[in-house]
Amino acid sequence: MSSVTNFAVNIYIARTLGADQYGAFSLAFVTYSFALNASRGLATDPLMVRHSGIDVATWRRATASCTGTATLVGLASAVCVLLAAIGLHGAPRLAFLALGLTMPGLLLQDSWRFAFFALGRGGHAFLNDTVWAIVLFPALIVLKRTDHATLFSFVLAWGLSACVAALVGPLQARVLPKLTDGVAWVVRHRDLGFRYMAEGTASSGSTQLRNYGIGLILGLAALGYVQAVSTLMGPFMVVFFGMGLVTLPEAARQLRRSRRHLTVFCLLISAGLSVLAVIWSVLLLVALPRGLGHYALGSLWRPTYPLILPFTFFIVGTCLSAGAGIGLHAMAASRRSLRAMLIYSGCYVAACLIGAALDGAVGTIYGCAVAGGVSALVFWLEFRAELRSPSPSPSPARRGSAPTGRHRALSRSQRRAANLFPSDYEGGM
Repeated sequence: MSSVTNFAVNIYIARTLGADQYGAFSLAFVTYSFALNASRGLATDPLMVRHSGIDVATWRRATASCTGTATLVGLASAVCVLLAAIGLHGAPRLAFLALGLTMPGLLLQDSWRFAFFALGRGGHAFLNDTVWAIVLFPALIVLKRTDHATLFSFVLAWGLSACVAALVGPLQARVLPKLTDGVAWVVRHRDLGFRYMAEGTASSGSTQLRNYGIGLILGLAALGYVQAVSTLMGPFMVVFFGMGLVTLPEAARQLRRSRRHLTVFCLLISAGLSVLAVIWSVLLLVALPRGLGHYALGSLWRPTYPLILPFTFFIVGTCLSAGAGIGLHAMAASRRSLRAMLIYSGCYVAACLIGAALDGAVGTIYGCAVAGGVSALVFWLEFRAELRSPSPSPSPARRGSAPTGRHRALSRSQRRAANLFPSDYEGGM
């Protein structure tokens, strides 16, 4: 539901405001994604890894600290975005101003979604995202019909509707975010949180640098076309991101069975997502010239159409690396996943900007495709290396007895997490 909401907003703004203002919106959106990944790394990723499937009382204590951390990250991000808005001008300044005013609510709302999935209550997450959509869509329609269809008003409506959903979260969870626990939460999970934050911000930061670079090299209109092809993949990305919420807990369960089961599971994730990506891309290539293009993007669809094929190669590369990335997270191999992400991010920025300089928007997307292939190779090499790493010795409490198959399957970093939070591992997810 969250991905559907963001997809609809992108389509609506692209159709209503045109390429230049849509390019300005994409700058604000990737900035939001950067802050979102920082929040997930520090707050919700440790919650998913270490507090999935626990009892409700423990979950509520952890969720209060987690959502408080997400809110603090939102407040800090809001200050940075508003300061950046002062130095900008034109449409980007308005988009950043609206984003900064609503950033804390956006990040808090996202944290509720992951908290509910950690407890196994996906229906609560769906309901919270539905509240966001129910508030947002009528607001966008009213703005357009009352001649207030501006970039600032659209971004503000998008952010404020997320704030409404964020306020519904405590009523669902019966938990209030504890901002005072934010620092303690980060310190407690510093072995995972800082690496996951670096990993997430490296990914979104590379997209941010790519968009800023395209805007400088090719202009906002070209950036709008690049963002438009990404938007066309929106329905597939609904599946991609939705699976990410449920595959990590399931990968942890497969790891408890054996590393072989985890490997098969990760391969199936990569293969299944890749097949779905190709099917959706073929549908786009066939349907866009037959009316879907004008219906979805208006005048933007013709310059966007040549970007679909190279963007498909990029998405397939991302799907191939997804399974390995989930496996690394399930094993709590944060060093390896961070290293893989940093290598990919550097390649991504370089390849995209070189492609933009050589062949405009089309060259940019082919650069993305090259980086996607590098991503798949690096992540699977790191995953294979982690699988081959020696298992640690039994803990002192178990010394003298043969380790179980589940303990043999745990990596060193995951065993450390098990020792810190035994209830998370002994009780199952």
